[in-house]
Amino acid sequence: MSFKPVTHVLFDMDGLILNTEELYTIGFQEVASRFGKTFTFELKSKIMGQQSREFAGSIIDELGLPLTVEEFLKETRIIFEKLFPICKVMPGVERLIRHLHDNNIPIGLATSSSKETYDLKVAKHQELFDLLTYKTWGSSDPLVKRGKPNPDIFLVAAEKFPDNPPPEKCLVFEDSLNGVKAARAAGMQVVMVPDPRLDRARAFEATIVLGSVEEFRPEDFGLPPFSH
Repeated sequence: MSFKPVTHVLFDMDGLILNTEELYTIGFQEVASRFGKTFTFELKSKIMGQQSREFAGSIIDELGLPLTVEEFLKETRIIFEKLFPICKVMPGVERLIRHLHDNNIPIGLATSSSKETYDLKVAKHQELFDLLTYKTWGSSDPLVKRGKPNPDIFLVAAEKFPDNPPPEKCLVFEDSLNGVKAARAAGMQVVMVPDPRLDRARAFEATIVLGSVEEFRPEDFGLPPFSH
């Protein structure tokens, strides 16, 4: 595989930096169970990376839930207010973010989360997230018109870097198919670290697919290697 060198890095958050995708599954299943429905992995794969109003609408339609988008979001928010503060950082992520930061590589966050749910999730990880200087919250940012798989969030996030790099100089870290499609549509290379249940054949648009961020070799993309 040959990769093009990059100068800037953008990180998705849910399921990539934090294990919050597991917590979303618990919350969505709890609401679905009230109506005798199952929140499947197939449905999860479809909605991952969407903005909150989009994923709420998708789940309601797919499962035939007798709720409005507002009601669904309100019900799940009550659950997530308990769950999100206990989330954990995924393997290899902290080492990579600190490494890039220490080597003065511009890094940013591009999450579909709202600022409100972001604050719940990072409560115990503030120091790590402070290293991600440039942040974009898709569900709260008026410039992000459409959620993933549209490229909006990554284009908006890249424009926050002061030196305004071209898309091909940005490397994206993602865990969802929608996120991979969004990064590719933005003209960026993308490292995918999917849920192990995902059939990797579906991740053909990713530049590279890894089992964990721990497997990432920065030098493959022209970034400073780890000093072992």
